[in-house]
This record gives sequence, structure tokens and C-alpha cells, in this order.
Amino acid sequence: MRIIVGLGNPTLKYQATRHNIGWDAITRLSDDYNIPMNIKAHKAICGTGFIEGEKVILAQPITYMNLSGESVRQLVDFFKVSSEDVIIIYDDISLEVGQLRIRKKGSAGGHNGIKSIIQHLGTDEFPRIKIGVGDKPGDWDLADYVLSRFNKEEQPIIREALKDASDACKMIISSGIEAAMNQYNKKKA
Repeated sequence: MRIIVGLGNPTLKYQATRHNIGWDAITRLSDDYNIPMNIKAHKAICGTGFIEGEKVILAQPITYMNLSGESVRQLVDFFKVSSEDVIIIYDDISLEVGQLRIRKKGSAGGHNGIKSIIQHLGTDEFPRIKIGVGDKPGDWDLADYVLSRFNKEEQPIIREALKDASDACKMIISSGIEAAMNQYNKKKA
């Protein structure tokens, strides 16, 4: 069993913002694999289904970003999986818009959602898919930037990135994280 968690913030105010790209990735997975997001449990909106024959739990924490670890901890405890069976999808400002970076483990890199997860799990050893949302313009406040929406030119790039994130989850499940890293950790042309 795998738990795939997309980080973001609840409420319409945050919908389709850069910081909610993880939530958007879960919505894409839900659509791609016909997994209804119809369960509210573990401080998240969840759905249960199958990807490549493996049971998956999709989750969008409703704790707000900085407390994401509370939801992830509850999911891990309830479903009795190891941290290596959890895939976290989230935004990364150090990557170009639409660029994916897959890692087996690592530090929070300043991301408060990941900090919370590391704190609650007691480890940084969990797979993650980072989706680039671009670096903030010099005159912007970081919070304002990550809570902004993608501009018209970025939207098709982000749609493609969400497809890639969905495909990367499938590859991690079917072929392992190394294969997914080899496929997706290359620079965008």
C-alpha cells in the first residue's frame, strides 16, 4: 500500500495557487485513476483506489501547510505503513516552473510543510516529488508569491507538470523510485 499526499491549504482562497500544486497533483491522480476523493479522515480529504494494481490512499491535508505533518502522521499510523511508502508532492521555488525533482529523502529546504512532516514522522526518509513553481521576483514577498496563481503563459506548463507528476507516481509504484528519478530529474529543455 502507498499513501500519496499532496500538500496545500484548504479553502477556495488558496485553490490553484503555487503553494497548492501538491493538492492539484492529487486531483490529477484522482482523475487519472478514477479515485473519488470522498472521505474526510486523518485531517485530510482522502480517496482509496489502485494504481498499477497497488492499493493507494490519496490525501489532501486540511491542516494548512505548516501543520501537514499532523495529517501525515495520522495516515501512517492508521494504515500501518512505513515512511518509505508515503509519497509527498509539493511546490518548490528553487525549480523552474513545471520542472520535477524526485528524491528518496532529504531536508525540508525551508519548506514549512516538509518541516512539519519530518518533525511528526521523526525522519526525512520518505519519497517526494517536488514541482517547480519558479523563484519569486526580487520585489515580491515570498508568502505573497507562493500564494499567487500561475500566469497565462505558465498554465500549460503546469498542466504538463501535473501529468508528469501523476505519471511519476505510477512509475514509482510500478518500477521503483530510481527509475522515476532517472526519467524525471532532468532539466527542462
